[in-house]
Amino acid sequence: MNATHNEQTKLLATGINNIAVAFIVIGVVTPITAVSFGIAAAPAPSLATAFFASVWFCAGAGLHVLARRALRSLRP
Repeated sequence: MNATHNEQTKLLATGINNIAVAFIVIGVVTPITAVSFGIAAAPAPSLATAFFASVWFCAGAGLHVLARRALRSLRP
């Protein structure tokens, strides 16, 4: 039972962490890349853009922390 629990916990943590990575890519990496390549639909660099990028980053970091906390329930 411990091995099953551990594998399910690792799968849960991996899923949450993948969502965290997606949040950071969507909210931070994509706008920066779009601006650097001069994409016409890219958001203009402004304080609001930086604020929303930081919100996306913090959401991703928070999800990453949740994934790490899920791994604390692993059983020996």
